[in-house]
Amino acid sequence: MRNSPHWQGVFPAITTQFKQDQSLDLDATARHAEALLESGVAGIISLGSLGENQALRPDEKRRLLEAMVKVVNGRVPVLSGVAESSTEEASRYVREAEGIGADGFMLMPAMLYRGDPRETLEHFRSTAKATGLPIMIYNNPISYANDITPEMFAELAEVKNFVALKESSGNTRRITDLRNLVGDRYAIFTGVDDLILESAVLGIDGWVAGSGIAFPAENQYFWELTRAGEWEKARAVYRWFTPLLHLDVHAKFVQYIKLAVQECGLGSEWVRAPRLPLIGAERKQVLKIIHDGMAQRPKREPIETTSRRHVQAPPSLVTYHEP
Repeated sequence: MRNSPHWQGVFPAITTQFKQDQSLDLDATARHAEALLESGVAGIISLGSLGENQALRPDEKRRLLEAMVKVVNGRVPVLSGVAESSTEEASRYVREAEGIGADGFMLMPAMLYRGDPRETLEHFRSTAKATGLPIMIYNNPISYANDITPEMFAELAEVKNFVALKESSGNTRRITDLRNLVGDRYAIFTGVDDLILESAVLGIDGWVAGSGIAFPAENQYFWELTRAGEWEKARAVYRWFTPLLHLDVHAKFVQYIKLAVQECGLGSEWVRAPRLPLIGAERKQVLKIIHDGMAQRPKREPIETTSRRHVQAPPSLVTYHEP
């Protein structure tokens, strides 16, 4: 029998909410966290790429993490992204974040430098030594130019507090390659929204959701359908969801998703420079995708999972509202 992974389920990457003057809006961030918690998420990841980690000052990161730990109050694990540019700073940050009350980390390769495999592995090992908390390793070679291969994950398997992988290479073959090479050593999460159904079929433990933070109830419902093996219903929801999920894989994914969060009444679109809010034809195009998604939200029905756990939802078939 397979052991239960350390983490599993939907771990949304929450945005960092700002006021129009680009100062932190901790109250708005807390309200969004509450909405995510109410949807049934299994964890929350603060200060990831979607959380604009690298645009924040060190003191702001700490204030934000303190606020997240306070609002979540132990209901689910709170993970912090670690995106420092040096191993020393990454190690310092995880020590401080552990003291603040984080439950774990999502560790990225050192930013601003494309390390070779030896350097990347040493960065991960050294940072892990600075904390006793569990760590999810984030592999996103498309954005961060460092590819952590299945063979490299096998080398890291000896580090006990590496418990999960966020596989965002965009190559779903990696999921099976990882299972064949390291078995169930790590919980495997996908971080590519518009490959979530394909990844779920191949056997993952969790999803670091992006676009779905604007549609938390539907996002959780879709995930529960995959857990229950309700593939026909999952495909129907996925067809509705896919245009929204595509927003997660664009260079301006932060602006796109924050705009969706705003339109759904869960926050604001304000971002920190050099990012700027969307304008013109691009804004109209993204708004159309968002508004179409809002108008055609799928209805939800109760799900009987294979574990016989009853998931509550309004009693109706998965159908679409006409705009």
